Amino acid sequence: MQTKILATLTLLLLNPGLPALAQTPAGEMVFQMHCASCHLAPTSPEIPNLDALAIYEPNAILMALTDGVMRLQAEPLTETDRIAVTEFLTNRKVAAQTTQFTTGMCTVQTPMTAPETGPVWNGWGADTSNSRYQTTGTTLKDKDIPKLRLRWAFGIPDASQSRSQPAVAGGRLFMGSQSGAVYSLDANSGCTLWIFKAGAGVRTAISVGPIVTANKPGYAIYFTDARATAYAVDANSGRLIWSRKLDAHPAARATGAPTLHDGRLYVPLSAVSEESIAARPDYECCTFRGSITALDARTGTVIWKTYMVDEPQPRGRSSAGAQLYGPAGVAIWSAPTIDPQRGLLYAATGNAYADPQPPTSDAIIALSLATGEFKWIKQILPDVWIMGCDLQSSGGNPRAGENPNCPENVGPDFDFSASPILTMRPGGRDVLIITQKSGVGYALDPDQNGQRLWEYRWGMGSPIGGVWGAAVDKQAAYFAVADIVSPTPGGLHAVDLQTGKRLWHTPPEKPLCVTGQGCSAVQAAALTTIDGVIFSGSHDGAMRAYAAANGKIIWTFDTNREFDTINSVEARGGSIDGPGPVVAGRMLYITSGNGGMFGLPGNVLLAFAPD
Repeated sequence: MQTKILATLTLLLLNPGLPALAQTPAGEMVFQMHCASCHLAPTSPEIPNLDALAIYEPNAILMALTDGVMRLQAEPLTETDRIAVTEFLTNRKVAAQTTQFTTGMCTVQTPMTAPETGPVWNGWGADTSNSRYQTTGTTLKDKDIPKLRLRWAFGIPDASQSRSQPAVAGGRLFMGSQSGAVYSLDANSGCTLWIFKAGAGVRTAISVGPIVTANKPGYAIYFTDARATAYAVDANSGRLIWSRKLDAHPAARATGAPTLHDGRLYVPLSAVSEESIAARPDYECCTFRGSITALDARTGTVIWKTYMVDEPQPRGRSSAGAQLYGPAGVAIWSAPTIDPQRGLLYAATGNAYADPQPPTSDAIIALSLATGEFKWIKQILPDVWIMGCDLQSSGGNPRAGENPNCPENVGPDFDFSASPILTMRPGGRDVLIITQKSGVGYALDPDQNGQRLWEYRWGMGSPIGGVWGAAVDKQAAYFAVADIVSPTPGGLHAVDLQTGKRLWHTPPEKPLCVTGQGCSAVQAAALTTIDGVIFSGSHDGAMRAYAAANGKIIWTFDTNREFDTINSVEARGGSIDGPGPVVAGRMLYITSGNGGMFGLPGNVLLAFAPD
């Protein structure tokens, strides 16, 4: 799957066909030796060229090379090499990193209140069903939405991407960041209570729950970083309680949020860099496996771990002489969904990386909460895909044919990047709702092993980017249009939960920006609903509220600008993608600036409340 920020900065490292240029500056020499074969003349639209790379913040590229999605490709480079090539690509200096600031700190450290007694948005989907439907945790009404006003803005230091969805509980707001800093803010005022530094970037949403340490009851926050390490941190003080490395594979990372339920933390793992480094003819493709690990939330002890494919086995050698392995891949990009009534956990999966074709790619999988055992698998599409193969399979650029790692049948790279939603249809029967990069939303029957009840095509579909979440209310499922390659991207569909029939469709608005990189109306971010209202963000930086009755837009805010921040950190908004808005109490929180390959970068958290 081609996910966001530099996910496909596809460095074909150690290219022997490009000589070192002794007279050129160090950064250009590194680029010519290790990067030029891919980025001077990209063979796929997912691979950024020099012009596209130049718009990134230097620290964003450096983070991607150091502990982000490009770390496998950058392994042969020294730290000096990485800094040099970063500064060459951006024509700007790498800034010294600091997550500390002194402005906007809370003057009084009041103890955290019990989450269950106040406004709360916990984890990815507001509940463990991942409905993204906020009901009991808010007093915000549809009549309040046109009165929403910006109350404060928080600048995220050392970041050019805002991609961690906040959690709200006990009067606090918790949020991760690209630099690995995790922030605890006062949910009402935005002042900073504490900062915790993880070992790598934190993209996942955060879950909050009770914990007992040293025989004292309290609360912990739970999250996972970009190097597949899970954490429990004291929610009141920011003190580390435990951390646990979950996978030794160098490509392993966390994109989907962990889900907390009944004393256990269920952690999904994904990977980006292996399906891109597999474009190298000499790479021994492929060995990463997507997984879910169940941890004891109090101690971090592993209770069970389930891989989505069998252990990779040697499967011959490529025409370039590299040992090939398979099956591989099937990352889990989203938060698992909990079904306590049936004792099940539902996970949505991505593409495989290598043959033989597994039955678990692009699927909804039900696992036992107790043991992690597969109970049923509903595969929507078979899908084996790595970079450098898509054009080869369609007779495109002949350079794509240089990759001997391509599977027998390529693609279509239509991952599930959204969480399954467990909800109830009118009439009382449960249903699973899921949206896919193929441009189709599905309703599945959890009592019939995922049997398809209906499907609804909301768009043409695309392998590029992600589709990060539908939402529901009591009557409808809502699907935003994430067709980034469409001539008319964007728009919102309301679909009857019972029948799958369209209730209404609102076409895309004209982008609020004028032109340039990222100026698109595509709506790939996760949706959020309250009674009577659907919130949806777009790549042009707009956050819009739609009336659930008819799809009419009742409120719009343009986040694509600079903001004065409560912590005096320079900040601006950009594209809204990935995480959706969070509603808690009478507040609406938006992270803006998840630009990725095609959008607008930024580093701001915005808080709104009605007049």
